[in-house]
Amino acid sequence: MNKIISKEYFSANVIKFEVEAPLIAKARKAGHFVMVKVGVKGERIPLTIADADLEKGTITLVVQKMGVSSSKLCALEAGEFITDMVGPLGKATHIENFGTVICACGGVGTAPMLPIVAALKAAGNRVITVIAARTKDLIILEDQMKIHSDEVIVMTDDGSYGTQGLVTNGVESIINREKVDLCVTIGPAIMMKFVSLLTKKYEVPTWASLNTIMVDGTGMCGACRVSVGGKTKFVCVDGPEFGAHLVDFDEMLMRLGGYKELERESAENYQASCQHETK
Repeated sequence: MNKIISKEYFSANVIKFEVEAPLIAKARKAGHFVMVKVGVKGERIPLTIADADLEKGTITLVVQKMGVSSSKLCALEAGEFITDMVGPLGKATHIENFGTVICACGGVGTAPMLPIVAALKAAGNRVITVIAARTKDLIILEDQMKIHSDEVIVMTDDGSYGTQGLVTNGVESIINREKVDLCVTIGPAIMMKFVSLLTKKYEVPTWASLNTIMVDGTGMCGACRVSVGGKTKFVCVDGPEFGAHLVDFDEMLMRLGGYKELERESAENYQASCQHETK
């Protein structure tokens, strides 16, 4: 069991946890993730490690409350325990001095992008970070990104903060003004698809960190399979990062929607049980 050291709300549905996990903190690298379970009969969910503190022996997780499992996790308070946590899993981000790198992130994808931005900057890259969200209240970790980025551009759909527009608008404005050697993108699958289409047009090499459904996180269940360059890959062991221009995003989006009805029913049952308990 892993003790929650602190809990901070970024917004009503996005929460940052600092969790006691000294061995994971010591071994993790940018791009790694953990599998987390709340309750003995809970569902395993993958969460990218947003940060680690070796002195304190902790890792940072940023969770968006969406389904039943993430809601149960978000209901935990500092001092309580996560039932199971396994990691670090996946392949770490390949870091070297590429030159000028755009890091394009949307929503809670900003959290797993933070260690990648820090590592790329430490390797000598010029790092331009584009943070995007629907509205100002959903922009997270901007100050932390500024520490490790040469420039941070904020895009909001409604124009309530930064520049009005999509993440692709921000990325294209950079490509049009200077040579870009690499783009890294993390966020909703549909966002990564359109970033990939844009950078392919400009022939900018691009990595995407994929957020598929996972059950075990070790390559045994096959739930996270994706087509990359016409070949089947497993996000949990072959990724989570792949060459974005080779990813079949349409297939990935279809698979992500495969359990929508079951997820909706589970969410309704969970909400009903919570209301019953409060009466």
